[in-house]
Amino acid sequence: MTPPAPPSPRPPESEVKLTLWDHLRELRKRLLLSIYGLLGGMLVVGAFVAPIVDKLMAPVLLALRPPVMSEVGKAALREALRAPALADQARAALQECATLPAVSEGSKKALEAFAQAQASGLGKALQAALEECAGMPDVIEPAKKLIYTSAIEPMMVYIKVMLYGGVFVAAPWILYQLWQFIAPGLYKKEKRVVVPFLFWATLLFYAGAAFCYVLVMPAAFPAMLQFASSGTMTPMLSISEQLGLVMAMLLGFGVVFEVPVIIAFLSMVGLVSVDFLVKYRRHAIVVNTLLAAIITPTGDPLNLALMAVPMCIFYEVGIILARILGKKKPAAALAKAAP
Repeated sequence: MTPPAPPSPRPPESEVKLTLWDHLRELRKRLLLSIYGLLGGMLVVGAFVAPIVDKLMAPVLLALRPPVMSEVGKAALREALRAPALADQARAALQECATLPAVSEGSKKALEAFAQAQASGLGKALQAALEECAGMPDVIEPAKKLIYTSAIEPMMVYIKVMLYGGVFVAAPWILYQLWQFIAPGLYKKEKRVVVPFLFWATLLFYAGAAFCYVLVMPAAFPAMLQFASSGTMTPMLSISEQLGLVMAMLLGFGVVFEVPVIIAFLSMVGLVSVDFLVKYRRHAIVVNTLLAAIITPTGDPLNLALMAVPMCIFYEVGIILARILGKKKPAAALAKAAP
């Protein structure tokens, strides 16, 4: 007796058969709608482009500021100013160090003499404050700004910010058009996840960009500028180049945070399986680390970890989502794979 033939795959409900040209026309429609959304986002960003540029360049400008005394150091110096036996010269030196981002050579000598005279009675906080003060520059540097090298560069910077900002603003609309293009080939059960898909894809994209701006950039730019701390080089950073770097980092982290959504989608359409993801987990860790090393602008372990660790965590989250949302193997295929 011959075994019954395996059931044929169930076609999508309400299937609409389209020719190649129909698919191309649908793709053209979705691309045009995405472009219209992008243009709308650019108009919204264009109304606030100047303050947005200032905000985007804030991490770079913060890294260019001269060193200043920490709040702990200032508090220790203010406490020392109350000492009744403090000489006028030392008192003036402490006042200068506590209030200015630079200390004159005479004040540094007065502080050294004060430290030697009070060596046995100095507290740890005051000793650390004096050492911090001694490492401050001798002159107050002017406020450093980003430069431009051509008359058209500021206008091109604003256009780039409008373009990138338009992508950020229109991201939900663009993701919705992508979903509308692929939805006709899915089952009703799979179509129900359109709202969660759009919500989490948008949220993770914005979360990745925020994570980069708040945690990665404040550490990355000072680390990059630290390579030129010997005094033989001075930074003259172009706003166009720094904008490109900032936007690449924001978009890069935004895409990286999309990994769980991408894996869940690929598992839903049957392109990857849980077994495949688990089998190549170690390879994925190596690839994620290499990608993090390429995307992050610095080679220090901190910034590398800030990128690589979320990528590995999101890969594991993607495996969990693939178990829940992925296509199930037919019973015949499972029986054939069983020993």
